Amino acid sequence: MITDNDIQYLHRCVELAAEAVEAGDEPFGSVLVDDEGRVLHEDRNRANTVDATYHPEIAVAKWAAQNMDPDARAKAVVYTSGEHCAMCSAAHAWAGLGRIVYVSSSKQLGAWMEEMGVKSSSPINTLSIQEVAPNIPVEGPVVDLDNKVKELHRRSIQKG
Repeated sequence: MITDNDIQYLHRCVELAAEAVEAGDEPFGSVLVDDEGRVLHEDRNRANTVDATYHPEIAVAKWAAQNMDPDARAKAVVYTSGEHCAMCSAAHAWAGLGRIVYVSSSKQLGAWMEEMGVKSSSPINTLSIQEVAPNIPVEGPVVDLDNKVKELHRRSIQKG
């Protein structure tokens, strides 16, 4: 169940996604929170401005692997503006992170792109997190907040 605290962290993810759009990247942002509710690390998409693999979910997983013990990683939650892609889902699983809560799903993103007349440029298949990493608890999408992410994608396309 998604709580009010979860919503607070998801709002920060949307803010990070907006920062990504302003910087010329696609709208994705992620926040890593420990089991006591402390924000440990956050990042935004930098796939256009750094390199194609610089997704915030991987940045968070890498930071966790380097700075947290396995027990702490398993209890941590990753909040993100959009459902992890297959690459990010795998990184999350290999890092041994816990629950994922996302604002909008990959399925929604595909439908939005189709609606906006944008063909996918992804070199990989779109898979749900649970198809890639079936043992990770996952929650999302979040109704109403997902519309903010949709608007960020629209802005990103218009900028590009």
